[in-house]
Amino acid sequence: MSKATWDDITRVEEKPPVPIGVSSKRDCPCLLVLAGSAMGEMYKLTRERTVIGRGQKAHVRMIDDGVSREHCEIVIQGDKAILHDLGSTNGTFCLGMRIDRHELEDGDKILVGAGTVLKFTYHDSLDEVFQRQMYESALRDDLTKVFNKKYFTDRIESEFAYSSRQKLSLALVTFDVDHFKEVNDTHGHPAGDYVLAELAATVQTVVRVEDVFARVGGEEFSIICRGADIVQGRIVAERVRQTVGNHLFVYDGKRIPITVSVGVAAIQDPRIQDAQGFVAAADHALYEAKRTGRDRVCLWR
Repeated sequence: MSKATWDDITRVEEKPPVPIGVSSKRDCPCLLVLAGSAMGEMYKLTRERTVIGRGQKAHVRMIDDGVSREHCEIVIQGDKAILHDLGSTNGTFCLGMRIDRHELEDGDKILVGAGTVLKFTYHDSLDEVFQRQMYESALRDDLTKVFNKKYFTDRIESEFAYSSRQKLSLALVTFDVDHFKEVNDTHGHPAGDYVLAELAATVQTVVRVEDVFARVGGEEFSIICRGADIVQGRIVAERVRQTVGNHLFVYDGKRIPITVSVGVAAIQDPRIQDAQGFVAAADHALYEAKRTGRDRVCLWR
């Protein structure tokens, strides 16, 4: 292969300013979540009437504290967007004032519940692509591409509060790689990075869409399992353990045997009083799995 010249390397090719089929006109009303459990998400307001709340019938669901089932709505009337409070318990605020009705302007910030902040704006297709990229980079772990610890910490708080209030089941599955230090020491840190990325991609195939899969430590991961009790949590944990154990990890032509130890907790246990206690219970079960031989699942007891 011939070497590229400096002119080849630095040549700038003409590109269309906007991809074909992509609109650059900012005419799509949207909501961006600036704070709350869905922080970073973007919701297009494609309906004439969009209800915001924590109930099943809400078009934009916010499960944070203080959000009513049908908290407020945004009604699109021609080129106007009207925000209405729907008799919420804690009120709807815009521009620092509690409102019943407010005509939204581009950039207006809306407060619902105890701390959920939404920004109303207009986007085009390019804005949407950029926003999605920003959302992913802010909330995803660079190496494994699963959610990062900050996102997990925010979500475990909101999921615990919501499930406790609604008396719903919620399980937490926490696992880490057995003898991971030996992988790094024997095969090198690039091999360790490969193992973590490959493991995350493999486990992702058995995680439900509604669950939250995150990297919470160097070689430690957690799955928040919505609607799952301790029995269902154990099923998820065993599926993860077996999936990892059966997967072929090969780096630089060498097979690296990988197993995981898994701990499971569920909020139905009366000893669990808050999200921090929930995480600690799953961690304790994980440590028990390590102590009793690794490559196994333990429940918090």
